[in-house]
Amino acid sequence: MVQFSNRRSIRAETRRVDILRAAAQIFRSRGFTAAGMRDIAVAADLSPANLYHYFRSKDEILFFCQDRSLDRLLAALTAARRDRRPLPDRLRELAVRHTLCLIAEVEGSAAHFEVDALPAKRRAVIVAKRDRYERGVRALVASGIARRTLAARDATVATRAFLGALNWTAQWFRPDGPLTPEAVADDIADFAIAGLMPHAYATRAHHADRQRRTGRGRVRPVQNAPRGAA
Repeated sequence: MVQFSNRRSIRAETRRVDILRAAAQIFRSRGFTAAGMRDIAVAADLSPANLYHYFRSKDEILFFCQDRSLDRLLAALTAARRDRRPLPDRLRELAVRHTLCLIAEVEGSAAHFEVDALPAKRRAVIVAKRDRYERGVRALVASGIARRTLAARDATVATRAFLGALNWTAQWFRPDGPLTPEAVADDIADFAIAGLMPHAYATRAHHADRQRRTGRGRVRPVQNAPRGAA
């Protein structure tokens, strides 16, 4: 009986992921406000009645996307705190995981969509988690500034610039572009970390990046957005 219940739970979770994938496509193509539950049901190959069995509203879908993504980000932050490597290496790993959460995970592309569209109680949950994540990253940055490992002057400004660079990736990345999510996350992390570091470190990182690219035999093309996209 327990085994049957587990199988049913796994099937339900798989179906939820399929719905999230369909919803992310609809949110991206039509925008959250214009998207309807019927649109999501059609994209997920479900009847509206079956869709409502898994999610009662598109607000609930949006909340589920954001909540799961923030759980992943908080887990990455915990790993960065526990890591014993130098702080720049830990922040770079965090940047990679943050970017992949946004562009590689099924629900990631909706992670930062229209928080204000959520009902007040759900919005409060998301904002609290988002603020907790930002505070944790800021604490890491502040510790680097205090130890002069990082060259930034103000921890709040540096943290928001750092996170802003990572978050913006979700706006222009396209899965059908020439680069994989992993390649994009690797490059974005390099740039984000270089902005926090002393000039000498940034110069060494740039030189190492050029060597890495040369070793691949070619310079990777830019991940262009479709015409008309930001």
